[in-house]
Amino acid sequence: MNIFRGLNGQAQNRDYAAIMAHVTINGRRYPLPGSPFIRLPLGLALVVGGIFGFLPVLGFWMVPLGLVILSVDFAPIRRQRRKLEVWWGRRRQRKKQAAGPAE
Repeated sequence: MNIFRGLNGQAQNRDYAAIMAHVTINGRRYPLPGSPFIRLPLGLALVVGGIFGFLPVLGFWMVPLGLVILSVDFAPIRRQRRKLEVWWGRRRQRKKQAAGPAE
């Protein structure tokens, strides 16, 4: 448990996991590096590496992962990720309703 001094000088508990950068997808929280100086090169490297997905080791899976990491720092990418997440959630909800109650 980490303790730090707040603005009023009193000792308080600080949960570093709560302030760490994260992305929430389908209700699950995925931690990311806290520093933008790590996130930006990592996201860019994944997107650029994903372009060469036809090569061994590299893959096309790297592009969406890089975009998710970049979405933490760039609002246009974040908006597109959020739109996709809302669309996907509504689609799953419609499919669940169409299937009817499970017996």
